[in-house]
Amino acid sequence: MLEKLFDFIDRQRDLVIELQTEMTARPALCPSAGGVGEIDKAAYLHDWLVANGITDIEEVRAPDPRVPCGYRPTLIARIPGKSAQTVWLLAHTDVVPTGDPDLWSGDPWAVRVDGDVLCGRGVEDNQQGIVSALLTAKALVETGTEPERTLGIVLVADEETGSKFGLDYLMQVKPELFGKEDLILVPDVGNAESTMIEVAEKSILWIKVTVRGKQCHASRPALGVNSLEAAADLILRVRSLHDTFNRVDDLFEPPISTFTPTKKELNVENVNTVPGLDVFYIDCRVLPGYDLADVRASLRSLADEVERERGVTITFADVQANQSTVSTSPDCEVVTRLAQGIREVYAVEPRPMGIGGGTVAAHMRVHGLDVVCWSTLSGNAHQPDEKCLISSNINDAKVMTHLLFGR
Repeated sequence: MLEKLFDFIDRQRDLVIELQTEMTARPALCPSAGGVGEIDKAAYLHDWLVANGITDIEEVRAPDPRVPCGYRPTLIARIPGKSAQTVWLLAHTDVVPTGDPDLWSGDPWAVRVDGDVLCGRGVEDNQQGIVSALLTAKALVETGTEPERTLGIVLVADEETGSKFGLDYLMQVKPELFGKEDLILVPDVGNAESTMIEVAEKSILWIKVTVRGKQCHASRPALGVNSLEAAADLILRVRSLHDTFNRVDDLFEPPISTFTPTKKELNVENVNTVPGLDVFYIDCRVLPGYDLADVRASLRSLADEVERERGVTITFADVQANQSTVSTSPDCEVVTRLAQGIREVYAVEPRPMGIGGGTVAAHMRVHGLDVVCWSTLSGNAHQPDEKCLISSNINDAKVMTHLLFGR
């Protein structure tokens, strides 16, 4: 049975290129990044599913007035199996912006093929997961195979900016969708060796920091209060949080909490003005066991010191805050069955691990569901010239297919 399905999947190189090319040409950017959401990509995927004999499809629309169509689409597709126990494959349709176009070797929205390598925005994050799930579904339909377990594919919106209009909304309106006995795989995390089974995630806290001073002419800086200097001072003090929250957990890579200043907004447009307003952001990835309220309190204490010493006012606002939940047990069914498939397809020994990046898995563990993340990834997510391997799209589909069989 599996040999027949694997043989079919092995012959789908052209389909991998086609799917990746069509999805990349439909930029699914969130409105906060200047995009129109996932509507074009979701429509393409819906039509593809129907054209390939998968007709049990449902669309869930999360209202979002910021996008032209007024909603963010999530697709749910099923292929019935002999058992009601469902293998759920969850991937996300949205992508991140390209960043500086000069850092790309070609058009980010046009897939380039070089042997086994595909290059384009979204090909790894998370279109590879989508493609592998679709190959799994097509293999069942084309070979006329009824799986032992039901196959469920969920293509969610808004993963890159917090999942409010994606999985979170889906869980609100369809809380009965996922069963406690289901096997849930999120193909959005992994390593090049195929060995990482993600069972835990750090807490995520994105903080917007607003520093207010007093603008003046740069030739007479004493007449103002330089918000940029104060912001720089606070940025350097953020390093001390690594000493405050200093626990080490080798389940994770890196095994520590991280506190990283990232985005900086424009302050003044000319050189000869002392800025009176600066805004920057901090990305915090905090090991389980630490409360995000304590992180906020420590940041506030550092800001108070800068305010006293520099005469500025500093305020904080959460951009995203996800307190880490309990991890998925390394001994649960989805972990052990996934490990069996990885061994068979890739001939490697997988191991449970934790990560600092956020995925939809964390939003599901809140509801007491056993969820794992796994994929074979080159580690190009969010980078210029994002890449994936055609062979990984194909072989990951075999592992997904393996989950549908066996007792």
